[in-house]
Amino acid sequence: MTEEELVALARSAALKAYAPYSRFHVGCAIESVDGEVVTGANMENACYRLGICAEQSALTAAQHKFGLAKVARIAVAGGGVDGDDLAGDLTCTPCGGCRQAILEAAQLSGRDVQILCSNGEGSSVERRMIGELIPFGFGAANLEDAG
Repeated sequence: MTEEELVALARSAALKAYAPYSRFHVGCAIESVDGEVVTGANMENACYRLGICAEQSALTAAQHKFGLAKVARIAVAGGGVDGDDLAGDLTCTPCGGCRQAILEAAQLSGRDVQILCSNGEGSSVERRMIGELIPFGFGAANLEDAG
């Protein structure tokens, strides 16, 4: 799958978001090492902290479909909705909590997972590695002293 196709899936997923409060729609597409793809979108809630990020939604789908250890590449896109399309100039990157969840998937796989961060329009994509977005990450190995 090309980068453009993966980003297009993330943009399409964002249009399925439930974001009545922020009006910021985020979509995520995750590709496995075998080429399987799952998507997710953010789901807001009137109790704001109970919302779910697009990345968490997609990671859950990935775990069920092919397992987190097979995550190869992730695309994230976010912005407002203009008619039937996702819009916005700013590049959307995963929040801190999602970076942690992606890091743990990367640690399971032993790969530094690539994240394609797109603006809403899909006209600008930044390529980042999870190790770059969350340096000195905290994972399972940090808990080894707990016994």
